[in-house]
Amino acid sequence: MISEPDDASEPRQRLLLAAEEIFAEKGFASATIREITDRAGANVAAINYYFGDKERLYIEAVRFAHSCAAKGMPLPPAPEGVSPVEKLKAFIHEMATRMTQPTRTSSLRLMMREMSQPTAAAHAIITEFIQPMAFGLRGIVRELLPTAPESRILMIGFSIIGQILFYRQNRQVAELIFGKEPVDAITTPMIADHVTRFVLAALGHGEPVREAAP
Repeated sequence: MISEPDDASEPRQRLLLAAEEIFAEKGFASATIREITDRAGANVAAINYYFGDKERLYIEAVRFAHSCAAKGMPLPPAPEGVSPVEKLKAFIHEMATRMTQPTRTSSLRLMMREMSQPTAAAHAIITEFIQPMAFGLRGIVRELLPTAPESRILMIGFSIIGQILFYRQNRQVAELIFGKEPVDAITTPMIADHVTRFVLAALGHGEPVREAAP
């Protein structure tokens, strides 16, 4: 079970939690302020007081969902003198840890809805959270492949994130296909190690991926 924020009893937090759930279920256009305030146990005036209007509430709900689903973003910079291979290992391990931590279903649903149908809220979370992380990964890949064209650098970055993100977005489908027990046996360290070895092998900076992990 995913715990609620420590200050979930505060009116603003109750509104954000309710808005996250309603917007995740119905989207921005179909959700109503009345539904949100009823679920939060608040009145319409509280929306105006804390957020101003429905659009601002939606932006804050998406930001709130992302901060809950990706605690600690953006990633901290690597210390001076660390090799690009070690930077990439650290990046993948940290991303895998954060991507596989327990998260409220409503947070994930709202984030996936926003990423598939971007609104003004997407700009806020991209500039605050996602862009610094993406630029950091691009810089690491550029260090590993200094002469590669920008398009290849970007595609490699997309491949790395896509491998990690799979375990967050497709876990339930994987359980339906293969069963819950074998999927549950795939731990976060296993995911991080596999993606790291797979990527480094593909980039020519690691051993080929063989039958057994070292």
